[in-house]
Amino acid sequence: MILGAHIILYSKQSDADRAFFQDVLGLRHVDVGGGWLIFGLPPAELAVHPGESNDVHELYLMCDDVEAFLARMGERGIACTAIQNQGWGMLTSLTLPGGGKLGVYQPRHASPKPTHARSAKKATAKTKPKPKPKTTKRSTPKTKRRV
Repeated sequence: MILGAHIILYSKQSDADRAFFQDVLGLRHVDVGGGWLIFGLPPAELAVHPGESNDVHELYLMCDDVEAFLARMGERGIACTAIQNQGWGMLTSLTLPGGGKLGVYQPRHASPKPTHARSAKKATAKTKPKPKPKTTKRSTPKTKRRV
């Protein structure tokens, strides 16, 4: 049923932020026309937290080694906040060229197996019975008569 998520970040400098995702983070992308880039992301998770109001959403990218991530960003001249141990993960954040904040963390919690679009389709697709293979009757070989 669900095959992915489309995330939208609004930015005052969208071209600069697109360049960051392309050049600094190295995310794969497609140009859907006029330089409008759509970036591919790795598998994602969704958590629903209690809140005072609706329509409040946060985006965090996950990594397997937050210290290595900080080092890589430092090599690129990207400042990140000090790592904070949140219990559920090791968290840092960076400021995008457009001014927006982006959280990045190394999870310490269990993660569900990703839902793959193909697996979901296979699970919900109706299976057709396989056709029975055609068999041909073999005649018994004729034996030669001795005269």
